[in-house]
Amino acid sequence: MESLHGLVDLRTAAQLLAAAAALYILIEHLSYHRKKGALPGPPLVVPFLGSAAHMVRDPARFWEVQAARASKSGAGLAADFLIGRFMVFIRDSELSHRVFANVRSDAFVLIGHPFGKKLFGDHNFIYLSGDDHKDLRRRMAPNFTPRAFATYAAIQQRVILSHLRRWLDRSAANGGKAMPIRVPCRQMNLDTSQTVFAGPYLTKEARERFEEDYNLFNVGLTALPVDLPGFAFRRARQSVPRLVRVLDRCARDSKARMRAGGEPECLVDYWMQETVREIDEAKEAGLLPPAHTDDGELGSFLFDMLFAAQDASTSSLCWAVSALDSHPDVLARVRAEVASLWSPESGEPITAEKIAEMKYTKAVALEVVRHRPPATLVPHIATKEFQLTEWYTIPKGAIVLPSVYESSFQGFPDPDAFDPERFFSEARREDVVYKRNFLAFGAGPHQCVGQRYALNHLVLFMALFVSVVDFRRDRTEGCDEPLYVPTIVPRDGCAVYLKQRCARFPSF
Repeated sequence: MESLHGLVDLRTAAQLLAAAAALYILIEHLSYHRKKGALPGPPLVVPFLGSAAHMVRDPARFWEVQAARASKSGAGLAADFLIGRFMVFIRDSELSHRVFANVRSDAFVLIGHPFGKKLFGDHNFIYLSGDDHKDLRRRMAPNFTPRAFATYAAIQQRVILSHLRRWLDRSAANGGKAMPIRVPCRQMNLDTSQTVFAGPYLTKEARERFEEDYNLFNVGLTALPVDLPGFAFRRARQSVPRLVRVLDRCARDSKARMRAGGEPECLVDYWMQETVREIDEAKEAGLLPPAHTDDGELGSFLFDMLFAAQDASTSSLCWAVSALDSHPDVLARVRAEVASLWSPESGEPITAEKIAEMKYTKAVALEVVRHRPPATLVPHIATKEFQLTEWYTIPKGAIVLPSVYESSFQGFPDPDAFDPERFFSEARREDVVYKRNFLAFGAGPHQCVGQRYALNHLVLFMALFVSVVDFRRDRTEGCDEPLYVPTIVPRDGCAVYLKQRCARFPSF
């Protein structure tokens, strides 16, 4: 009899559990449709997960579907559901501008990733807004002066050339076979970023540990956000504090060196030179140190900048190589312009003044970024309800995703064509005429603070690469289809045949 009662209790519990699950699914669906309103989107969503599996399995197709829904409906918007969160995809450039212009505590918070707060932690540059954000950007201003850029350019060229030498040696050792350059580009950019940002403060051992943890972080960005042991997302989240600790030691050591009167050798030095002065002035006045000058916070901000510089730049370098190979007329003009200003045999680096004269090469860089924006989406969260259009209000808590990729193909004449003339021609000036559609670096108060550095890096890479390397793309079917890793890169990893072009490889 007792066993019978136990069986009845189990059945009752199972029925109650099933009823609770059904009620949860019903409430979730009703909530989704209430928030979706007239927006296009899937009529049914998988409970809790929503479309997350599709997004992780084939992100390129997933975002194509979102864009197609938004375009076909004429609304410029689409809705979906991801891991318990309602999502709004924005294709229309003007609606994206509305989001970018309203990053503040009572509208939108920039998160950098749909589950960014869990990954990046709380002390993160992108989460700041208002006066706090303005003050930090003011403190960063010394990092982006002409003097600072001249320092960075010399470092960038040394690192780029050392890696190009390795690429050529590896290609020769492999019998001249085609070599995918995405991973080598990424390694080069990590080396460049570490050297430009942290300079002498990162030891060889610290760099090796940093690379291991950064790889864990990168893998976790595109994994399912399961914060449990053994999952890539958990490993990525755990790697961030270790990365930040390495960088906060760099900030501390730089402060000590700048306080002792040292000359800036890297980005953190330019930053800390002014920061130390403000800290010391506050101390003399009997005040607390200024906001955002703590080593731990500075380490977090440095990590944000390194993350922004790393994979986005890798994406742009790969697309630049692919575009130059596809357009021999563009490649010839870049080579001619660079050769008129600098020679590999000169034994000297390209000066900041000569970089500024490479106007056509810069136009190519801008077109690379327009044609293939590295970070295709800029995730935000709505902190309150926000009326985006006359007929649609974004609900509180929604993940809001302006697509800078889609904006790049709006307004511009023949947008699918790779055409640097749109930025080089004085008659066309499409960078001005269609400025509101060029959103690769964002817009509003959170527009990318390092965009000039990013463009300079791309210009320098192209100038050096086309001067010292003869290259040919190993073109196969679908090789240039975008692959999300998490920025977009050519699907084949940008495989190229390489051989030395110049008589004497530069060294300085």
